[in-house]
Amino acid sequence: MREALAAVNVLVVGDVMLDEYWFGDVRRISPEAPVPIVHVSRSDERPGGAANVARNVVSLGAQVTLLSVVGADGTADRLRAALDAAGVRHQLSIDPNIRTTLKLRLIGQNQQLLRVDFEEPPSRESLAAKRADFEALVNAADVVVLSDYGKGALHHITDLIAIARHHGKAVLVDPKGRDYQRYAGATVVTPNRSEFSDAVGGWKDAEEMDDKAEMLRASLGLDALLLTMSDQGMKLYRHGHTLHQPARASEVFDVSGAGDTVIAGMAVMLGSGQSWEDAVAFANTAAGIAVGKLGTSIVAFDEVMNARSPLPAREVG
Repeated sequence: MREALAAVNVLVVGDVMLDEYWFGDVRRISPEAPVPIVHVSRSDERPGGAANVARNVVSLGAQVTLLSVVGADGTADRLRAALDAAGVRHQLSIDPNIRTTLKLRLIGQNQQLLRVDFEEPPSRESLAAKRADFEALVNAADVVVLSDYGKGALHHITDLIAIARHHGKAVLVDPKGRDYQRYAGATVVTPNRSEFSDAVGGWKDAEEMDDKAEMLRASLGLDALLLTMSDQGMKLYRHGHTLHQPARASEVFDVSGAGDTVIAGMAVMLGSGQSWEDAVAFANTAAGIAVGKLGTSIVAFDEVMNARSPLPAREVG
């Protein structure tokens, strides 16, 4: 399988960011306000959002090109350096009127105490330039991933899906928000339970959830909808079939970035010609590893293989 994945070229497009972590100990409460004082002992920074998807594609053994928009600032420089170190090819268009998205997290005793976000949506001009780059790159890709974090980089996602499908490419979308009509025509959309609820409302039982998932899949013209359900595993909905993959048994340390690992795993497997069932089993195993790590993290191909003997999927429809 490693040789097959090494030949896969994934084009990742979406919102990129830099995730910065400050780690320390809480020793006392501030005399100025009832808040903890964190004595910072170390820091770390990692590519986040679509950049974390791209990093996972590489760590799982495939090739990747990342396309997005950043500001003309030091955060963008640090992001590029981190992507270079991870072996991620990238085309990051510069919009001088925005700041690159930065998420700063303060961690004390291994618990997140505070998150500070710096972000601004890109301009129309920079998005138009990115669309032109997309048209130039899409034909060389085996599969396209659109990673939507709601920061504005995928404002024209409907056009990007149409372009990719015109070129015969599979399109995987990690969604955000309530307007799923933007994703119509994609190959597969991969919401988590909360994102799915935002789009379709609540449900009283598993049967109603399944009905709503299939209705959403059909209304958007998707080949499949993959619903990730944390400790309940994943459900893959295709026309006339529902496949349930149980969750991997592991200690959950941090779920942030797990969706990035899921869609990266699906992309490399589908891009190499594997079946939907094998792709879901691979992504499910990778996600079980990811949630045992702190923050936006990567999962290596060897980690998945060593943890494999995947749990049997169950056909439920």
